[in-house]
Amino acid sequence: MIIKVMYQNGKIGEIENSQLDALIHSNAIKKFQRSGKWVTIGVDPIREAREDYLEVPKRDKFPINTKKRK
Repeated sequence: MIIKVMYQNGKIGEIENSQLDALIHSNAIKKFQRSGKWVTIGVDPIREAREDYLEVPKRDKFPINTKKRK
């Protein structure tokens, strides 16, 4: 998905969705468009980094039995 962004120097550009978190954390952009409206970094609420989606679950609901069945 392509997202429109405004860089710190005021220039407008388009980036891939996968680049958004890195640009936000590096302070390279001051705004991006979401649902057709501009979101200002540091003013409007934004999502947190998506690293939590890659987290390994703390415990399995159904533990895997490593013993062989006879």
